[in-house]
Amino acid sequence: MSIQSAKTLIQNQVKIDFNQTLPIHIANLTCVRAGKAMPFAREQMSAIDKAPIKAPVAVNFMGLTTDEQADRRHHGGPLKAVHQLPPATYEKINAEFGLKVRIGTLGENLTTEAVNSLPEMDESTVCIGDVFQYGGYEITGTDNTDNTDNDSVQLRIVQPRRPCYKINDQIGQFTKVPNIAAWVSKQGIAGWYFQVVRDGMINADLPVYLIERPYPFATLEKLWQLSNSKEKFDAEVIEPWLAIECLEESWKTVLAKKIRKD
Repeated sequence: MSIQSAKTLIQNQVKIDFNQTLPIHIANLTCVRAGKAMPFAREQMSAIDKAPIKAPVAVNFMGLTTDEQADRRHHGGPLKAVHQLPPATYEKINAEFGLKVRIGTLGENLTTEAVNSLPEMDESTVCIGDVFQYGGYEITGTDNTDNTDNDSVQLRIVQPRRPCYKINDQIGQFTKVPNIAAWVSKQGIAGWYFQVVRDGMINADLPVYLIERPYPFATLEKLWQLSNSKEKFDAEVIEPWLAIECLEESWKTVLAKKIRKD
């Protein structure tokens, strides 16, 4: 068996484990970032330039308490409380456009790294409705009761991030760049937003556990494919997505328009 075949086999098995054996330690948190609203391009304010936080920081229903958003209409709020972006997004941008954009440039709060030969948290492996705990989690006893660190934050994925022009302005501060935001949206690699399920404290080096997966079909990769498609789909393809209570409403509006009418 080739190395690639073995890797594919492992990843397929992991996806089954994600769906059936929870909680599972899937990653470690390598960096937590927050930013302050500052003057930005086009005479706008922005907090997209976020810096690593060394000490533990509190997280409530609005996100990290030390993090700011300049444009509250399009950023922040309970359904965009915390943003996570896979490091692979930077690798793909840099490869496509010949750049050297560093991790953290695009305004994410959280960066993780896979553990135990599991796949990375990215749009192909996480689902709408997934709940992750950032902090200790231990199953004890024969009744599967949990011995959870009550200070650990629990976060639920409720929508992908829609990239905006500020990505272009941020990357293009020192060099002219094409419409990278549109490319990222087309690729569906903009990361995701969390809703805070349980307040707590968060800091780098915490373990990340997947503790709930109510919609194993609802990967972000598939959501982007459906949303970006110019095709129409049978109702049976779209309706399960519309039934996801936690999926942010604007995404349901987009999907509802994809239903083929007889």
